[in-house]
Amino acid sequence: MNPYGSLCDDFYVNMTLSTEMDLPNNREALLHFYERVQKSYPTMRNFYCREKGDFVLEEDKGRGQYRWSSIELRRICSGQVNPDRLEDALGQHRLILDLAPYMLSVSPLDCEALDLLFGFDFTYRGNHNQLVAEALGVSPAMEKLAEAAGGTVIAFEPSLTVAIDDDCRLQCRLSVETRTNAYQVRTGEYTEEQLSVYLTARQYGSLAPDASYVATLETLAKVCRDMVEGYVIDGVLRPLARTIALR
Repeated sequence: MNPYGSLCDDFYVNMTLSTEMDLPNNREALLHFYERVQKSYPTMRNFYCREKGDFVLEEDKGRGQYRWSSIELRRICSGQVNPDRLEDALGQHRLILDLAPYMLSVSPLDCEALDLLFGFDFTYRGNHNQLVAEALGVSPAMEKLAEAAGGTVIAFEPSLTVAIDDDCRLQCRLSVETRTNAYQVRTGEYTEEQLSVYLTARQYGSLAPDASYVATLETLAKVCRDMVEGYVIDGVLRPLARTIALR
């Protein structure tokens, strides 16, 4: 059972390792890497190359619950949509980060940033921006502006980034992404779109000599879990779910 299934329509956990140097793109290295990933997750058997040269290995998306991974020019990405347990997704990310230094020559010195994202999607037909403003509120300084000229909000995507450590290399960002445009508001013709809440923990820069990617992932996972359980559920997810249910 999706650990946050009662709070949103879809939940996913994505990891992104951004490197300073280009990643290997030779056939042997890429296939060897993904063959090793497939040994742990045999149902990841859809392998293909996107037009811009990214390589992807993923499970069948038809069930609405699937794993995926991609290798881009300077990024290694991994994700799981609607995992039964949070640990299922983190285990996949650990494997990717454990293999990358040896199979893709990714040194801890080569790290530009390591991200862990908890994503929450809500399916909603209507003005996403107005919904977010009603569910989460706006700051007192902007409240009068939001009420002006009939109070139709057409752009509102609140976000906040905080530093977890003194040198600001470990950060956490909460953001809301809406998918309603002015044309839809003007015509009243809406389609069902995903309103997304993202909670991202990010470690910037090269890792310390005694650090590893897997250990850094554990730190990011703790930040995300603490923020979601301590603040995001009651402050963002439940208000959005409640407001959608009332419409």
